[in-house]
Amino acid sequence: MKPIPILMYHHVAPVPPELRALRGLYVTPRAFARQMRLLRWLGFRGMSMSQAMPYLRGEAHGRVAVITLDDGYVDNLEHALPALLAQGFGATCYAVSALDNRYNHWDAERAGVREPLMSTGQMRAWHEAGMEIGAHTRSHAHLTQCSDADLRDQVEGCRNDLEDRVGAAVTQFCYPYGEHDQRVVNAVGEAGYVAATTTRRGRALPGSDPLRLPRIPISNRHLLPQVAARLLSRYEDRHE
Repeated sequence: MKPIPILMYHHVAPVPPELRALRGLYVTPRAFARQMRLLRWLGFRGMSMSQAMPYLRGEAHGRVAVITLDDGYVDNLEHALPALLAQGFGATCYAVSALDNRYNHWDAERAGVREPLMSTGQMRAWHEAGMEIGAHTRSHAHLTQCSDADLRDQVEGCRNDLEDRVGAAVTQFCYPYGEHDQRVVNAVGEAGYVAATTTRRGRALPGSDPLRLPRIPISNRHLLPQVAARLLSRYEDRHE
């Protein structure tokens, strides 16, 4: 079985000079564009999660890589989208759906920077460009700490919010902070999501549990040879 790398990004933007922490969540637009060109050069087809599902189920075969971006930042639309379109790639952006705080309220104090999240119109622009919107809960919640009712609201409510906003089915989920247990996984499955990604490091294998998929984190520290090693070798798999 050929492993399938699912790449995990957050910000595609220059590192803010006032940033106090979480520098690893940033990849510059130039670096991201070079990484997408690297994927193409290595023979990978960049895909969204939904596009990759036949490969993840073992129904299709080929050299594919999945591009995922967490949280739904405006910089994904501004900087990641042009690089993806230039290579003919798809990608999934996991969006936080609550509209009361349109910035990264879950880590802004620690980082020292408020980063804007996509508006409804910007989410539609992402979708209309051929990209996918996935769910990342309503408020970037710690799901393992939620009551059953709050868990259902975060998981199902986010999907309902995003489907209303984008006008398309939302079938992909990402666990905030990577936190999940069996109760959370069950709730995600019961809500009708087809697959869910974690922060567990490694490459996915065809036939893996679709609701506990590992990913490969990419940060501003990674040079192109390091990105290639994570795609092609067992480097990330050893971190499972």
